[in-house]
Amino acid sequence: MVVILKQGVTKTQIEEFTNWIQQQAEVQVSAVYGAQTTILGLVGDTSAIDIDLVSSKDVVETVKRVQEPYKNANRKFHPDDTVVTVAGDRTIGGTQFSVIAGPCSVESEEQIIEVARRVKAAGATALRGGAFKPRTSPYSFQGLKAEGLDLLRRARQVTGLPIVTEIMSLAHLDLFADVDVIQVGARNMQNFELLKELGHCDKPILLKRGLANTIEELLMSAEYIMAGGNHNVILCERGIRTFESYTRNTLDISAVPILKRVSHLPVVVDPSHATGITWLVEPLSKAAIVAGADGLIIEVHNDPGHALSDGAQSLTPDQFDGVMGEIGRTVDFCGKTL
Repeated sequence: MVVILKQGVTKTQIEEFTNWIQQQAEVQVSAVYGAQTTILGLVGDTSAIDIDLVSSKDVVETVKRVQEPYKNANRKFHPDDTVVTVAGDRTIGGTQFSVIAGPCSVESEEQIIEVARRVKAAGATALRGGAFKPRTSPYSFQGLKAEGLDLLRRARQVTGLPIVTEIMSLAHLDLFADVDVIQVGARNMQNFELLKELGHCDKPILLKRGLANTIEELLMSAEYIMAGGNHNVILCERGIRTFESYTRNTLDISAVPILKRVSHLPVVVDPSHATGITWLVEPLSKAAIVAGADGLIIEVHNDPGHALSDGAQSLTPDQFDGVMGEIGRTVDFCGKTL
């Protein structure tokens, strides 16, 4: 349920009304303060609340029931776009366009620092790199794990770029205490115990859509995190599994404007995983920008031919330089800032 308050309502009146609401039903009430309007979002079992009684209150402008099962992630609860702050001074969302770039896997100190330097020089705003790697085959490279996290921190120290890396298990959570953005991969999108625990931390969470999950399921996974109190969620469209075999996955570009319409959370697109083909990264990056995405996450490796994972979809640093030029022009055309 969403309660829109009248203009000029004081903080004291809001507190009194909130206390009254919570006497009617066991609900959580979150306030969103806009320039002209204050909106109260009621999360929980609102069936016992009498809408007509709520509407009769002097402070209330209008009341709406929200039919969608996701509440905190719903734009009806939060009309303004959410801007997620990363590492204190960088943002994802709003008028700022962000590019997260780096290798699929952290392989060595030399590799991650070289790539970090190159992507930063090209205009990337954060460094991605896998320390723990979920692989289809148990015999494939699984990442350097804790050592990989140490190398990412070293790259951050050298370049100043915030680091984005994937968590695989609750058992590893303590290792991520110094990570700037925790990524939840497609295979863990519905690992609800993990999502609930991430809801209690104060770090931005990059939540990737599962390869066979609907948009509503993605938003419900975001809801798990937000229900725990962590509203710093970034949604990621990374392609879904279809009958098409030309590409690794099929990029659902329509998910971007849909997510931006129904949710206030920032949306980034991963054209590397979506296609598995390097030459498709540039056109799909531009398509994502025009569709309304707030950022991109792109795989870059200094020697893709010898990469320990996903070399076929990784750009070289020189290729990334060229793609960033095209991204910059498209971002300018769409009125955002890179």
